Formats: sequence, structure tokens, C-alpha cells
Amino acid sequence: MTTGRVTLVGGGPGAVDLLTVRAWRALQAADVVVADRLGPVEILAELPPHVRVVDVGKEPGRHPVPQERINELIVEHALAGAHVVRLKGGDPFVLGRGGEEVLACVAAGVPVEVVPGITSAVAVPGLAGIPLTHRGVTTGFHVVSGHCAAGPTAGTSGPLDEAALSCVRFGTATLVVLMGVRSLGAIVAQCLAAGADPGTPVAMVENGSTPEQRVTRARLDEAAGVAAARGVRSPAVVVIGHVAAAGLLEGTSERRLAGAGV
Repeated sequence: MTTGRVTLVGGGPGAVDLLTVRAWRALQAADVVVADRLGPVEILAELPPHVRVVDVGKEPGRHPVPQERINELIVEHALAGAHVVRLKGGDPFVLGRGGEEVLACVAAGVPVEVVPGITSAVAVPGLAGIPLTHRGVTTGFHVVSGHCAAGPTAGTSGPLDEAALSCVRFGTATLVVLMGVRSLGAIVAQCLAAGADPGTPVAMVENGSTPEQRVTRARLDEAAGVAAARGVRSPAVVVIGHVAAAGLLEGTSERRLAGAGV
């Protein structure tokens, strides 16, 4: 039997109309779609009837299908001759474990290509009217995972490494935290212990790009308490820095982009 192939597709932050044309074409040509919980899952109902959908979605604290098994499923279907689309939220290579899936395909001799997606790290703040860079405010941004860091620069008392802490302490760049709701208290404590200004603006954008999008803002030293009081839940993107200040972008365009705000 001829070996199939794998297309690793970044689906963007959730809204179906933020899929790229290349991603849409890959999905239309799929035999099997291995899909996450996040991303444009509504598109699955529009696939041709012959397409088999395999749900491997993860939730915070609950991973019913471990990453190693996801890798195996992708390879198994491809070796059986299928065109497998691995549909992921955001971009496959931005905290999405896409590299691990590519390596699994390469090790098995399965052809694999990558279709980039719009990462939520950039898209979700933008949809909430928060520019990650803004002239006169900051010229760069730093993206990290809210899970504990690994490697030689890992933080010893929380998820942030020294580079991330420097962004907040010195205001040199906007800090964007993905998967950071559960660890927000530790993130705040780390930043304050590192000497960050307690009044640094923080914005938490839940369910970005969907009708349920909500923006919650607070000072750094109050962010964890405000998030708990207002029930901020994953999926959410946390933005720390002066670009997160309310009113940075004045006018109707910000109100239209931001959706429901708190």
C-alpha cells in the first residue's frame, strides 16, 4: 500500500474565517482529520462526508490522548495510505508541539508539510484592540507559555524565565503569556519579586475571535485577584505591559475590535 501524507495545519485562534486559504484546501483534500479542542472546530461540520474526524482535544489538567499517542495516530493513518490533516489551534510551531509531530512523521518516513496559522499570541490581543507594539510605547514583544519553563533559563519560582521577567521589569517589551490562567498568581508574584512596577497594565482576553470574547483589565499587583473574582477561564491570552492599558487606542475602531470588555 502506498504511504499517505500528513499536513500539519495551523487553524488560527478560533474563528473559521481566520483560516488561511491553504488550510481550507488541505482540509477539503483530507481523508482523516486529527483535531484539537481549540481552533476553528466549527469547520469540522463542513468537511466532506467521507472525512474521518479523530478528536484528540486537551483541556487544562486533562489530556485524554497523550501527545505520544497523537503522534502515533497521525503516523498510523498516514502509513495506511491516508492524507492526514492535523488541525491545531493557532500556529503549529508556537507552543503547539508541532515540531514533535513533524519529527514523528520524519522518523516513520511519512511525507509531511506545514501550513502556518495565525497565532493567538498576536491575533487575540489585536482583536481586542491591543497592539503588541506601538510607537512611543514599545517596539517588541515576548511570547511565553504559562506552564513551567524548561531548560537553562527556566525560572526557579514560577513559569517565567529571566528574559520574560526583564520585559516586565524594565518595560522593554510586551509580555504575552499563553496558557497562563492557572499560573497567573505565580506569574504576578515573580514579576513583583523581580522589581516590576505594581501598576503595570495587564489585559486578559478570553475566547479570542469568538462571540464569547471578553477582555478583563487590571493592575499587575491586582491581576490575579481580579481574574479570580471575574471568573477568567482558559482559553485566554494574558498581555502584560503598557500596551494593555485601557484607552491606548481611542475611537470607535477599538470598541468595535474589543467586543465585550470588563
